[in-house]
Amino acid sequence: MFSDLSLEIVLLLALAAFLAGFIDSIAGGGGLITVPALLLAGLAPVQALGTNKLQSLFGSASATMTYAAKGLVDIRKQLPSAALSLIGSVAGAVLATILPGAWLNAVLPPLLVAIALYFAFKPNMDDVDRAERLSPFLFGLLVVPVIGFYDGIFGPGTGSFFMLAFVSLAGYGVLKATAHTKLLNFSSNIGAFAFFAYAGVISWQIGLIMGVCQFFGARVGATLAMKNGARLIKPLLVVTCVVLAIKLVLD
Repeated sequence: MFSDLSLEIVLLLALAAFLAGFIDSIAGGGGLITVPALLLAGLAPVQALGTNKLQSLFGSASATMTYAAKGLVDIRKQLPSAALSLIGSVAGAVLATILPGAWLNAVLPPLLVAIALYFAFKPNMDDVDRAERLSPFLFGLLVVPVIGFYDGIFGPGTGSFFMLAFVSLAGYGVLKATAHTKLLNFSSNIGAFAFFAYAGVISWQIGLIMGVCQFFGARVGATLAMKNGARLIKPLLVVTCVVLAIKLVLD
C-alpha cells in the first residue's frame, strides 16, 4: 500500500498527522483530520481505523509525557485507571465486530453539542480545581472503563467525554483535566490498537510515518496548552465538539 502512494500524498498525510496531534493534545478530536485523510489516500475503512490507532498512539504518548514532565499528571498514581481504560477499550473493540454501531451516530451529535454548551456557558470554567462529586476510586471504577469501552466500540469524542467527566465529576480544573485525559486516552488507544493489530488491518509504514509527525504535533500543542491553560483549551474544545457533531450528522 505504501509503495502505491505518491510523495505528495505521503507529505499530506504527515501534515495531517502533525495538525491532528496538535489539536488532540489540547481538546481531542484529532481523528477528525487523520481518518478522512487516510480514506482519501485510498485505505479501506477498517484499515484507516487501524492505522489511525497506530499513529494516534504516538500523539497521546507525547502529550502524556509532556504533561507528566510538568507535574500535571502522576502516571504511577493513575496506572489503575489507565489499566481499566485499556480493558474497557478492548471489550468495546471486540463487541464492535459483532454489534452495529448505527445507533451511536444518532445519539452522539446531540451529546457532543451538549458538551460544547456545557464548556461554553458553565461559569468558573478555569484551571482551578473544584469540589469532587466522585472519589478517585469510584471515578476510576465506574467512569473510566465506560468511556474506554466507548473508545473501543466507536471512538469519536472520547477525549471530550473524558474531559467532561474530569471537570464535572472529579472536580479538576481544565488544564489538569486535559493532562489526565491524554493518559487515559493513550491507554484506551493501546487496547483498540492491539485488537486491530491482531486483526491484521494496519498499514504499518504509513502509520509509523504519521506517528512521528503526530508525536511532534502533540508536543507543540501540549506546550501551548500549559502556557495558556483554559483560555486556549476551552474554546478549542467547544469548536471540536461542534465540528465533530456536524461531521457525524453529515455522515
